[in-house]
Amino acid sequence: MDPLPDHVAIIMDGNGRWAAARGGSRPDGHRQGAEAVRRTVRAARELGIRYLTLYAFSTQNWERPAAEVAGLMRLLVRFVHEERAELAARGIRLVTIGDEARLPAFVRGPLAALVELTRANRGMTLCLALSYGARESIVQAVRRLARAAASGRLLPEAIGEAELSAALDTCALPPPDLIIRTSGEQRLSNFLLWESAYAELHFTDVMWPDFRRDDLLAALRAYARRERRFGRVVESVA
Repeated sequence: MDPLPDHVAIIMDGNGRWAAARGGSRPDGHRQGAEAVRRTVRAARELGIRYLTLYAFSTQNWERPAAEVAGLMRLLVRFVHEERAELAARGIRLVTIGDEARLPAFVRGPLAALVELTRANRGMTLCLALSYGARESIVQAVRRLARAAASGRLLPEAIGEAELSAALDTCALPPPDLIIRTSGEQRLSNFLLWESAYAELHFTDVMWPDFRRDDLLAALRAYARRERRFGRVVESVA
């Protein structure tokens, strides 16, 4: 498929509504959503996507009921343990963005171990956005730059887009080419706001637990039909 996006980011939405439509509970939806994560990571690797970022848990998700948050943390630990062999076999490197300090210790330990285990993998980079919010990330980046300026290590007039980008959690990732959101909602919900300035957006009515390889392919085909000009005219892009 040509052109293939270098970096695909997904807002995985609809677990709760998927479960409610079937008379189940929100935890049922989250468990099926975890299976969709496994399918999508495998499909992205097979299709040749180099970077895949999944919006797994937002800063605002901490405001959900404590029991639901605890269940999501247990699912995350289960994913980390069960996917070790898969990530290693497929050469997938795991990285994370977000305020990991807020994650419970029983999550941070196994997560850090898997990040370290897969550090040298080069087949694909899987980025999990955990306790992540784009506005919060930008605020932290501005604080880092402000501290550098206050200490004399950085001139305020030297701060530009590149400096801010380098101060963000996502500094080691290319900007997303394609952002997919499931469940019919059409907003970014505080996800990669700075990085997505020129990303193509694809919205699908498919609920995340039902998301499959064919749905990913549909998004990639839609992306391939887009004309990406980055603010320029067609002639200058050509």
